[in-house]
Amino acid sequence: MDTQKIIYTSPKSERIDKFLQQELTDVSRTNIQNLISEGYIKVDGNNIKTNYKLKEGNVITIDYKEPEELDVVKQDIPVDIVYEDNDLIIVNKAKGMVVHPSVGHKDGTLVNALLFHSELSSINGTIRPGIVHRIDKDTSGLLIVAKNDKAHVKLSEMIANKDVKRKYYALVHGSIKHDYGTIDAPIARNPKERKEMAIIDEGKPSITHFKVIDRFEKYTLIECELETGRTHQIRVHMKYINHPLVGDPVYGPRKTLNTNGQALHSKSIEFNHPITGEHLYFETEIPEYMVETMSKLDK
Repeated sequence: MDTQKIIYTSPKSERIDKFLQQELTDVSRTNIQNLISEGYIKVDGNNIKTNYKLKEGNVITIDYKEPEELDVVKQDIPVDIVYEDNDLIIVNKAKGMVVHPSVGHKDGTLVNALLFHSELSSINGTIRPGIVHRIDKDTSGLLIVAKNDKAHVKLSEMIANKDVKRKYYALVHGSIKHDYGTIDAPIARNPKERKEMAIIDEGKPSITHFKVIDRFEKYTLIECELETGRTHQIRVHMKYINHPLVGDPVYGPRKTLNTNGQALHSKSIEFNHPITGEHLYFETEIPEYMVETMSKLDK
């Protein structure tokens, strides 16, 4: 689908997703709704909701190109594997490593490295094999990867049912006064900037629990536990309560500490094995860059 413009000529008001489903016969209604939500489809130059009702004379602009086909290669890249059995791998991902290939990162990713090491599940196709959940490029720490389809399906169900406990350490701006807190605010794609997420009333329910681990004069180290797993959830939620993550280039202030990306670490994961039912718990140390950063802060 290339960039195109469609002028709505009918005097009858009609939902945009339903209308485009008839016009774009090779694109499903769900995909059309996703394109609208992500800002690829506009009306009269403006972002709109999926239930927007068209009026005669509306100009619909579709600015979208099919993703480039990628050939994922196996690469001998060192990876810190914390645990492995016949069904899954627990990885301690390094800060700066992308999880799976994309147009901007065709190789050098965690998937490239793990394919060299092992077979992975095929559920997510050739680009994201084995990836049950993701963490951002500049977020370090623990990640579960499925080695076969049976484990992948079960792990996905467990995450959806909140049966996987994930805790993160984050260094944030400002001194948080309360020792504990819960942020319950819906998250969706930012209608003004499709690469960002934002607190939107119509967004998906999103809940983050946090507790204070250490306080500094102008910063706070917190532990966050995710009840839901939305894109950029911790980063968006902490910005929402005016305590953005240190080093966050998207949601943080311009004046921040130099940590080469957000100071966020996936510290622990706890769940029952998807096949054997065995209780598993894994924890990592705070990464050296965060320890070094905090050692220079005033209490």
